[in-house]
Amino acid sequence: MENTPVIKTERLILRKFTQDDVEALFEILSCKEVNTFLPWLPLKTLDEAKVFLEERFLAYYDKPSNYRYAICLKEYDKPIGYVWLSDNESCDFGYGLKKEFWHKGIVSEVTKGVLEIIKKAGYKYITATHDINNPRSGEVMKRLGMSYKYSYVEQWQPKDIPVTFRMYQLNIDGESDRTYLYYWNRYENHFIEKNL
Repeated sequence: MENTPVIKTERLILRKFTQDDVEALFEILSCKEVNTFLPWLPLKTLDEAKVFLEERFLAYYDKPSNYRYAICLKEYDKPIGYVWLSDNESCDFGYGLKKEFWHKGIVSEVTKGVLEIIKKAGYKYITATHDINNPRSGEVMKRLGMSYKYSYVEQWQPKDIPVTFRMYQLNIDGESDRTYLYYWNRYENHFIEKNL
């Protein structure tokens, strides 16, 4: 297993963040629209971006295996987004992208590149969740071969709002009956929607 090996796709380079990326990360995470469906409030200062960079990215690069990437265009080494795979049992796949790069197939391209690496590393599955008010994210998950498993309602922090999430899963190893049940078991208000 490796820690965030460089990935090259048709248009992109996925690499580790560095201290030099703090301003680019601030541009991404200070945008209210980008943060609408992310589990934190928009950053207000460069100092907040430095803390975020250290706690959510740089601190993980010392671990034996991890996947936390800056998304960069090949012709421009400045991050336009990020993607990570959580290092817990959920294997949750999360990402954020500058608004001007939405709806250009970037996330699909990124995910395909990351999937190739984690398959080789022996991952059995990944999960991803999306707010029901962000159905386009669910469409991306479906295009990547992920299957809808269930929905649940969470009082989302730090925003302190009730959010209904849909949980999708891709069983990389072909074990199609496996379902990650943590959210189902944790949140009392859970259900399966039909015709998704």
